[in-house]
Amino acid sequence: MQRTDVNTLGEFGLIDHLTENFVNKQQTTILGVGDDAAIIAGGDEQIVISTDMLVEGIHFDFTYTPLKHLGYKAVVVNLSDIAAMNARPEQITVSIALSNRFSVEALDELYAGIAAACKTYGVDLVGGDTTSSNKGLIISITAIGRAPAGRITRRSGAKVGDLICITGNLGAAYLGLQLLEREKAVFKDNPEMQPKMGEHAPYLLQRQLRPEARTDMVDTFAKEGIVPTSMIDISDGLASEIFHICKASGVGAIIEESGVPIHNDAQLQALEFNLDPITTALSGGEDYELLFTIDPKDTEKIRFLPDLYIAGEIVAKEDGVKLHTKGGNIHPIKAQGWNHFGE
Repeated sequence: MQRTDVNTLGEFGLIDHLTENFVNKQQTTILGVGDDAAIIAGGDEQIVISTDMLVEGIHFDFTYTPLKHLGYKAVVVNLSDIAAMNARPEQITVSIALSNRFSVEALDELYAGIAAACKTYGVDLVGGDTTSSNKGLIISITAIGRAPAGRITRRSGAKVGDLICITGNLGAAYLGLQLLEREKAVFKDNPEMQPKMGEHAPYLLQRQLRPEARTDMVDTFAKEGIVPTSMIDISDGLASEIFHICKASGVGAIIEESGVPIHNDAQLQALEFNLDPITTALSGGEDYELLFTIDPKDTEKIRFLPDLYIAGEIVAKEDGVKLHTKGGNIHPIKAQGWNHFGE
């Protein structure tokens, strides 16, 4: 039998391959695989469901990840997918597989973080599962949300002429991870050495270890009478996510470098690492901000909203996906986000 390495397909190629022969048979299944969340019929409103898994050694490292922060982040990354559908999260389930090196007290810390996230976002823990693992910790969380049918936003609705918008700022979480990995390497060589993170570290570390989901934007959109034409959360880097929207919508995109929001601490830390700040924004990942498109007629509604930036325009598919630099050059964008299967 021929053996094909999963790396040749990548995460989303593998998902497409494994699910291509599945056909939805239930009338209540409105949208299955292929977006930030599935959509299920639920009366006057529709239900959105998303599942994510975090694996020790792949998605987190206990050298520098506190258990309470991990519990909080594990919830947030799932709620971010619900927000990306323009829905409000309501419930989660939590399943964990753990080795015998974890004590009850350690799990108390993990669940304290989960509880803190549930309190912050007003969601209920309604179930899950616990089992053993031969090595390390695995966390799987399912998030459930709800929204009126007319307000749910998919990746597939972007149209030529739509404006591309971004919430918050990008690249900081990646740079926070680089700081942690740098200090981990120093610690391995000299366990007596105390970390020296630098003046930009507090914000960058917070963005990496304890991110927040932009559920607030769901309320903002509703208040302002805006329904994005497409939307996705930025978990794998801006470049990867704009490609997902363009593929699903059958369009191209022009991203303006001057319109990509980057925090000042991230700008300065990137330069210290001899990195181009726009590269960290395009390929970094784990920012959990929202990338969305709007009809140009809604421009005035969003122009002066806080923490929201117009970063480009949707163009015809044949024009590709490109970056317009501050220097006036135009370059093709390559989707070089997080590789979930490693090298």
